[in-house]
Amino acid sequence: MNNRESGGNSILKFLAVIGFVAAVAAIAYAVYRFMTPDYLEDFEDDFDDDFDDYFEDEDDSPADAVKEAVEDAAEKASDVAEDLKEKAGDAVDELKEAVTE
Repeated sequence: MNNRESGGNSILKFLAVIGFVAAVAAIAYAVYRFMTPDYLEDFEDDFDDDFDDYFEDEDDSPADAVKEAVEDAAEKASDVAEDLKEKAGDAVDELKEAVTE
């Protein structure tokens, strides 16, 4: 019976050693992943910044285009209002002259 117990005992020891090596390897891998910097993340950030700058220079946003259109329309409306004021003033002057004559 002693042979059976030692055979089972040696298998248990072998599995314990394998488990211990696997646990040490897992801890070493976790420390390695935690300690090494993520170079890809830095590269993606730099790329995104360059990519955004390229398109910001070329195109205006739709909101900016709408804002410019509204400002242009307001300026034209102001010019038309000034012209109407001048014409109304001229018409009032002519009417005063006609009444005084």
